[in-house]
Amino acid sequence: MTDPALRTPMTELYGCRLPIVAGGLMWLSDAEYVAAAAHAGIVGFITAASFREPGALRAEIAKARRLCDGRPFGVNVSMLPKLVEGERIAETFREIAGEGVAHVETSGRNPEAFLPILRDAGITVLHKVPSVRFAEKAQSVGVDMVSIVGAECGGHPGLDLVGTVVNQALAERRLRIPFLIGGGIGAGSQIVGALAAGAAGVVVGTRFLVAEEVRAHPRYKAALVAASERDTALTMSSVRNTIRTLRNETTAVVAEMERADPDVGIEALLPHVSGAIGRRAYETGDVSRGMLSAGQSLGLTDRVAPLADIVAALEAEAGAALRRLRPVPLDLREAS
Repeated sequence: MTDPALRTPMTELYGCRLPIVAGGLMWLSDAEYVAAAAHAGIVGFITAASFREPGALRAEIAKARRLCDGRPFGVNVSMLPKLVEGERIAETFREIAGEGVAHVETSGRNPEAFLPILRDAGITVLHKVPSVRFAEKAQSVGVDMVSIVGAECGGHPGLDLVGTVVNQALAERRLRIPFLIGGGIGAGSQIVGALAAGAAGVVVGTRFLVAEEVRAHPRYKAALVAASERDTALTMSSVRNTIRTLRNETTAVVAEMERADPDVGIEALLPHVSGAIGRRAYETGDVSRGMLSAGQSLGLTDRVAPLADIVAALEAEAGAALRRLRPVPLDLREAS
């Protein structure tokens, strides 16, 4: 039975059992991933940007609906400025609305311009940001909930590089809407800490990269299991697009290019940082090249396992943390 302490505004909003969002993983968050999350009692988001062919996203949403069997899931829409012309953000939101999706996660920029599309469809909006100042703006434009991912996260931690613990303390003071905390979350005790600080839940990304249901090469997952919290690198701050990834040959090259020329520019970096290179690592297992998003919770990523088993371990750890906060009554201690 789920501990009542783990029931929060997030679990009520999504109708899930545990206050955990399975973070959107570019190229990897598909129907199987969100279905595994749903059956484990948490919520996952398909990454819309992973399905670029006409009709592919609609087909993936339909597949997720079948596999989730009535359990909640959503779609992530990254609104990061594209490196090529012709973004389709509004069209993507209309496509999602037309498929009857109940939940959307947005990221990358202010979602205000697109909220009418989502509101008209009755879609709940979770907006992901790297620090509380952006969460306050998202709150002011009317999103339902925000997730704040600290500097420890894999992917894009923003330019401020505010840590997770500081973010959660600031969010408790400054926000009125429910908020989630992410960035380096990979243990159940961290979930309890976030809830105690006022969060409605947590976002877990890196810890789930080694789930069996994630469609990535076994050698890629083995590399993550073997890595420690010290095996990530921050690069691309020179183009105001800081990213934390697995340390490899590419991060060394990019870091040297940025050191040698602080104004190097995206055109020079693109042959090294293109998403297509990273996607090949997921397919081949060669982790020596590509920008492979990974956070400092690599130190907590100890084995490949079904997603349900990873979630069960997190729940057990959260239960142990809660028991530490609930000491045995004095009269029982004396009786023993």
